[in-house]
Amino acid sequence: MSSVKARSVAIASGVWRIPTLGRDLVNSFAFVDADGTVTLIDAGLRGATPRILAALESIGRQPEDVARIVVTHSHLDHVGSARRLRARTGARLDVHDEDAGFVRDGRPPPREPSSPLARVLSFVHRRQASCDVDGTFTEGELLPVAGGLRVLHTPGHSPGHCSFLHEPSGVLVTGDAIVNFRARINYSFVTGCSDFKMSQDTADRLGEVDYEVAAFTHGPEIRVGARDAVRAFLRRRMAHG
Repeated sequence: MSSVKARSVAIASGVWRIPTLGRDLVNSFAFVDADGTVTLIDAGLRGATPRILAALESIGRQPEDVARIVVTHSHLDHVGSARRLRARTGARLDVHDEDAGFVRDGRPPPREPSSPLARVLSFVHRRQASCDVDGTFTEGELLPVAGGLRVLHTPGHSPGHCSFLHEPSGVLVTGDAIVNFRARINYSFVTGCSDFKMSQDTADRLGEVDYEVAAFTHGPEIRVGARDAVRAFLRRRMAHG
C-alpha cells in the first residue's frame, strides 16, 4: 500500500469520489467498468497524482487500469495533475472542444471581465501545467464509460465547462456549475468564471435531467433527494431574478 493516505468514498455501484484536497474541498471521481477499467473525472491540483492512485489502490485498482481521464474544465484545480497522471497511467485525456486549447497550451480560460479581482487573477495566473489532449467531446455525446456517461455542456464557468450524467447509476457530476461548500449549494464565485451570468443560466439544465445522486467537484455529494435539492436552489435564484 502506498504511504500516501488513501481515501475513496463509494457513492453508487462502481462509482467513487476521490478527495484530492481536504475531505471534499476538491474532488475527482472514479467510474469502474465491468472489466475493471477505470475512467477518472478530473485530475486535481498539481501534486494530486499520488493521492488519486492511492485511492484507486484502496478499491483494488492499479494505475494501468485507468483507461481514460475526462476533464470537466481547464482550471488548475481540475487539470493541475493531468500531465503527470496521464503519464503515470497511460490513460487518454479527453476534454470539451472549447477548453481543449487551454489544456494543451497550459493557460487558464478567460475570467469574468466585469470583475476587477477576476482581471487581477487572470494576470497572476497566466500559466499552468500543459497537457496533451487525446480527444474532445461536445454537447450530448454519450461517452463509453461504465455503461454511458452523458456530456452536459454547461459553459460560463469556462467556455467548455461540462457536467456529466452517468445514466446507469443515476450519478450527476456537476463540475463547477454548482458547488456544495460546507454542504450548502451555491454557484461558483464570480472570480472563477469566464462569464458568471452564463454559468448561472446554463446551470439550470441540472434541474431538468434525472438523477439520484448529485456529486460535486467541490463539496460532499447529496445522496437523498438530490434532484429536489438542486431544483429548489435553482428556483430560488430564478425567483430573485
